[in-house]
Amino acid sequence: MSTVLPGERVPAQHVNLKLGPGLLQVNNASGARTTPSVISTRAGTLNHSTNGSKWWIESNSRRYVPAAQEAVIGVIAQKQGEGFRVDIGSAHSANLDGLAFEGATKRNKPNLKVGSLVYARVSLAHKDMEPELECFDAQTRKAEGFGELKGGFLVRCSLKMCRQLLDPNHFLLPLLGSVFPLEIAVGLNGRVWINSPDAKHIIAITQAIEAADPDPRGLDEGAIRTLVGDLDRK
Repeated sequence: MSTVLPGERVPAQHVNLKLGPGLLQVNNASGARTTPSVISTRAGTLNHSTNGSKWWIESNSRRYVPAAQEAVIGVIAQKQGEGFRVDIGSAHSANLDGLAFEGATKRNKPNLKVGSLVYARVSLAHKDMEPELECFDAQTRKAEGFGELKGGFLVRCSLKMCRQLLDPNHFLLPLLGSVFPLEIAVGLNGRVWINSPDAKHIIAITQAIEAADPDPRGLDEGAIRTLVGDLDRK
């Protein structure tokens, strides 16, 4: 990991390269050739996945900047025409087409109400356009876990915490799953949806996630394990 500044060139290269928040691909003209390169659009810490296919910049920003293919949790803010306006915590609301669900047709579309929660994928993210969402896998057109989130509880946390929760090597979700029965959806826009048969378990899981959040300063793994053990005994 290294610190980068806005406009700095980033050595991101991969056959299946995916750029996350804070990075932009531009084309550089060199004689008759045009070569793509990646630059940073914000100051922060440069990160990449283990295989180098996904790159992003971690910063202290509290506002989510949409990036294509990222999973988010949105709140239906308005019905419009054949779709919905969705609050995803970014500078602009996102658009969600009523047909962007598994099995949806013009006669059979989800009847989402204002205030409903949806787990969606960002299908379009461009600085000059409003983001667009879809609630299915673009390749299989199956839900694959996306769609309306019913019941449960929405937790708001830092963007960094959400990325950590989606890291398969992070300890927290396996720990919580071994102690409490739970369903969980993590959005990279700073929102986590939790559901469990027992309300006190939802409260305990929420407290554990909030305590582990590195922004402003979370507890370390040992302290979190002790906390979860104490919550389980209550």
